[in-house]
Amino acid sequence: MGFDQYHEPPEELSQKVRTFARMITSLIEEAEAIGWYEQRISVEKDPQARAIMKNAQGEEFKHFGMDLEFLLRQKQDWRAELKEILFTTGDIVKAGERGEKKVD
Repeated sequence: MGFDQYHEPPEELSQKVRTFARMITSLIEEAEAIGWYEQRISVEKDPQARAIMKNAQGEEFKHFGMDLEFLLRQKQDWRAELKEILFTTGDIVKAGERGEKKVD
């Protein structure tokens, strides 16, 4: 059975790299699920069904956040860069450029 998250032979990769690849895949899957729920919620007419979907979407978002936090704990330079972007105000692109300069 092949695994799409690997672009190199898995047996040549360390356990740490394989775990990292799994978490990236999980992050992508959570992001996709959040988007799918957003579409479903936007067209659902039944209020109770919509409420259930919003709840489920919130769970997916929580999982997305946990996956991202795991990855950021592995990559401190990513964490430093994102600290300049996330939870700030002002121009997002400029914040990204500031963050990029911090890790260069």
